[in-house]
Amino acid sequence: MMTGIGTSHLVTAPAAGGRFGYALLWCIPLAYIFKYSGFEMAFRFTHATGHSLLDAYATAPRSWPLIYVLVTTLVQCVVGQAGRLVAAAAVLYYAISALFGVEVPLAWLALSLGVVSVAVHLGGRYSIMETVTKILAGVLVVSGLGIYVLEPAPGSALRHFFIPDIPDGSWLILAAFLGLLPTGIDVSLQASEWGKARKVGLGYLRPAVESDGLAPRFEARTSPKQALAVDHSRLPAGAREYCRRWLTIALWDFRIGHFISFLLACLFLLLAAVHLYPSDVSGNAVMGEIGGIFTEAAGPWMMAVFLLGAFAATFSTAFNYFDGWPRVVGACCRGLFSSTASMPGLDRAEISPESRRNWAS
Repeated sequence: MMTGIGTSHLVTAPAAGGRFGYALLWCIPLAYIFKYSGFEMAFRFTHATGHSLLDAYATAPRSWPLIYVLVTTLVQCVVGQAGRLVAAAAVLYYAISALFGVEVPLAWLALSLGVVSVAVHLGGRYSIMETVTKILAGVLVVSGLGIYVLEPAPGSALRHFFIPDIPDGSWLILAAFLGLLPTGIDVSLQASEWGKARKVGLGYLRPAVESDGLAPRFEARTSPKQALAVDHSRLPAGAREYCRRWLTIALWDFRIGHFISFLLACLFLLLAAVHLYPSDVSGNAVMGEIGGIFTEAAGPWMMAVFLLGAFAATFSTAFNYFDGWPRVVGACCRGLFSSTASMPGLDRAEISPESRRNWAS
């Protein structure tokens, strides 16, 4: 969910509402409906096989999907992550300058956030970060709903959910909506790797199932795609129920996050259409314009609430990508190169000093 809430919700959606009113509402449900099956497939495949989508990609002739994913991911690691860090830094920049009157270069703030993200990941401690961002994201959603209830959009405006309209000059926002709401479809690959790394459900049972001869053994680079399949009817009843429950948990985790992300995108577009239209909603003051909606409706204290929630949403997206993309690159390398095929991945518990020396030699 935290990867699916970020700049598109807090900048692009308000820009759409401020510049074009309610005209682009139809694009939001379109983006979420079309991407829903792609994201859900990642969770279903991982829990049905115990392997990730990238393991399946490795079975294609000459592993060409892995080559494509590896190249595009490395490009995005540079360009995309810089944009996400700058977006999070922009929130922090406005908070520091508006609340304390101190101007810190945006580039230094972005670099600092990147260093903090990497440090937390290398330390392997996610629980505090996860808890704080969930709470602040919840505050952002609740406060946004509260402001909307105080001054909602007219009922007639909601018809734009079903009326396609492309105002002049809106193509860039349309492209951003369709490409980045709730997030890029490439995140399905990260979600699949995260599901595999959690080692629950069939991801946990698969080694034992293979050892007992209840499923074929799958090896990166050498196994055919048929080796991914598992006949769940052959599993013991307790194992089937265990796998079913973890699949249910994964699907509802995704569905709830997908819905909250959709709700937040619609909410910020509607708020901007009510309070800012017509306005460019652009430039360095964009966070101030959007935060001004909260201030005018409920008082100056709401600006701090908005900035906390906005920072949590934008920073958590960049933070999660620092974990997701290395997993994708690692999975691609294991599927492409014989020297890395036997490596277990990024699970520190499976990497001993002796195994490191063996791989190095």
